[in-house]
Amino acid sequence: MNQRLHHPETRRTRWCPATTDDCPDREHSTEPLREQDQFDNLEKHTQWGIDILEKYIKFVKERTEIELSYAKQLRNLSKRYQPKKNSKEEEEYKYTSCKAFLSTLNEMNDYAGQHEVISENMTSQITVELARYVQELKQERKSHFHEGRKAQQHIETCWKQLESSKRRFERDCKEADRAQQYFEKMDADINVTKADVEKARQQAQIRHQMAEDSKADYSSVLQKFNHEQHEYYHTHIPNIFQKIQEMEERRIVRIGESMKTYAEVDRQVIPIIGKCLDEIVKAAESTDQKNDSQLVIEAYKSGFEPPGDIEFEDYTQPMKRTVSDNSLSNSRGEGKQEHKPGGKSKGKLWPFIKKNKGATPEDFSNLPPEQRRKKLQQKVDELNKEIQKEMDQRDAITKMKDVYIKNPQMGDPASLDHKLTEVGQNIEKLRLEVQKFEAWLAEVEGRLSARNEQIRRQSGVYDAQNPPSVNNCAQDRESSPDGSYTEEQSQESEVKVLATDFDDEFDDEEPLPAIGTCKALYTFEGQNEGTISVVEGETLYIIEEDKGDGWTRIRRNEDEEGYVPTSYVEVYLDKNAKGAKTYI
Repeated sequence: MNQRLHHPETRRTRWCPATTDDCPDREHSTEPLREQDQFDNLEKHTQWGIDILEKYIKFVKERTEIELSYAKQLRNLSKRYQPKKNSKEEEEYKYTSCKAFLSTLNEMNDYAGQHEVISENMTSQITVELARYVQELKQERKSHFHEGRKAQQHIETCWKQLESSKRRFERDCKEADRAQQYFEKMDADINVTKADVEKARQQAQIRHQMAEDSKADYSSVLQKFNHEQHEYYHTHIPNIFQKIQEMEERRIVRIGESMKTYAEVDRQVIPIIGKCLDEIVKAAESTDQKNDSQLVIEAYKSGFEPPGDIEFEDYTQPMKRTVSDNSLSNSRGEGKQEHKPGGKSKGKLWPFIKKNKGATPEDFSNLPPEQRRKKLQQKVDELNKEIQKEMDQRDAITKMKDVYIKNPQMGDPASLDHKLTEVGQNIEKLRLEVQKFEAWLAEVEGRLSARNEQIRRQSGVYDAQNPPSVNNCAQDRESSPDGSYTEEQSQESEVKVLATDFDDEFDDEEPLPAIGTCKALYTFEGQNEGTISVVEGETLYIIEEDKGDGWTRIRRNEDEEGYVPTSYVEVYLDKNAKGAKTYI
């Protein structure tokens, strides 16, 4: 840290005297390093480090609270479902499934206990330790910055003493000069007495002696200041910065160790939690359906013998019917009583609509009206963005073509006509697509008239004065093998309009003024028309900024200019440029 903030080669003192004779480096010190600024930066950074540490402590503390709350809720849940003593529920736990559930509840208690262990260990091993370390870190940080401010105050005091000594030396020199001039004036005046001349001479000598004493004092103070300054920059400040760096690195190591402890606390309870889960699985596997069924049978079996066969009653012969000895009426009554319809009423079948798994229609007609409207609007927005992108590309090509027209040596303007035509075709296609989707959107929103809807449904063609039919365009694209659509008249008219714009906009052959400079970061071989080759480190003039196409127009001299990739140069624009022509 001290190597970066206080490198001797980049250090500039701000305590040099005002005169360049006494401090030759003063005129070369254009960007003095202010140690106070560095202390401020370090003070902010170290405070940020302490804030991060406190934030992590708060995070761990909240985690421990969550673990305690989770454990408490698990214990309450387990307690809530425990069977009550001397109740009917306690009898139910003779079944293996209920025993497994009871075992699960008991294991959940142990599971909750492990989360309490996580909370306790994180509190003791992380939260408490880091809170103590933060207090120690604050004290150490305060001590280092106090030492730094003390060193700053000392060098500031030395600087003030140097300034005071220098001003006194300057004042005494001026007084000595005035006294010498006054003596010479008195000596040249014949009307002045010898006594006055002698007095002036003595005064001049006194002033000269005071100037010599001030000079000696200034020299001594300057030598002392230079020594103190050297000690300040080469000993005191580097030592303080080194201490701050070591303190900051210890903080980083400490928070890293705490994060490891955070993971280890969790990892330590994983085996015990695993055992709890294993016991739950073991209890689940111990369920025995046959045994539970047998318990039900034993609990509810009646012990009655099944009823005998019913005798045939012959009504053709008068006979005395007797009642069977096996309590048939009761058996039949019980049979009727036990006979209950076991069939379930058939549930209602809801008429779900089967979704169409085929391709989605282009007009999203398979969607509900509101969802269809949103989809169509989204499609229109996407197409408009594509149109804007194509128009920006057309503008860039137009600009390049204009450059070629003004400077034929940079390239052939006709070479861009094919590209302009292609871009124009793309724009026309996209506009037709927009019209088609806007028509569908208007249909959904109820803005189309019945006549237009009828015409579009019949896939007809509009009248000659109306634009081409939307559906007709779509049919043309579908009938084409490659799915493309071209319209010769639109292309020709658009190219003509562009050519007219070129002629009107770029009639002035006056060279463009320089608007700044740039430095080549890499070597670029300008092999294509309109480009220019540059060498790494070369400085050139900018005559046109990057307009979003990734190219910057530069000039090397009056006859040599062209485009280079913007990423290959470092740009320095002159905001005060008023169109002045400057050539390298």
